[in-house]
Amino acid sequence: KAVVSTQSGHYGRDLRMAAPFKPEKGTPVDEVASHRIRITLTSRNLKSLEKVCTDLINGAKQKDLDVVGPVRLPNKNLKITTRKTPCGEGSKTWDRFEMKIHKRVIDLKSPSDTVKQITSISIEPGVEVEVTIADS
Repeated sequence: KAVVSTQSGHYGRDLRMAAPFKPEKGTPVDEVASHRIRITLTSRNLKSLEKVCTDLINGAKQKDLDVVGPVRLPNKNLKITTRKTPCGEGSKTWDRFEMKIHKRVIDLKSPSDTVKQITSISIEPGVEVEVTIADS
């Protein structure tokens, strides 16, 4: 027999790695299908928004989930400038009103039933939660 080199310097030994096991199509998989879940939180009150974010992340980490975030998105500053006098007479004085809307995004990778348990925490008033689920 001829000795064949599979890698440089190692004669007579087959050093190729075994191919990874790939199950055939149609075979049942023991693993539960995990989803990519994006939780979007919006609020006018920053403290309540941050509290809900930390509660969600702590709950996800207790269940050993992959967590990315909170990603802080830019604030929306809604401004309205209006005259103080209702009739239009008098000195021309103006009021400036401003409302800031804060937004956070948290990405999770987990089964959908686990997300129901995580999002069942008490959510502060004034915080809107939007959950979108995508298959991974």
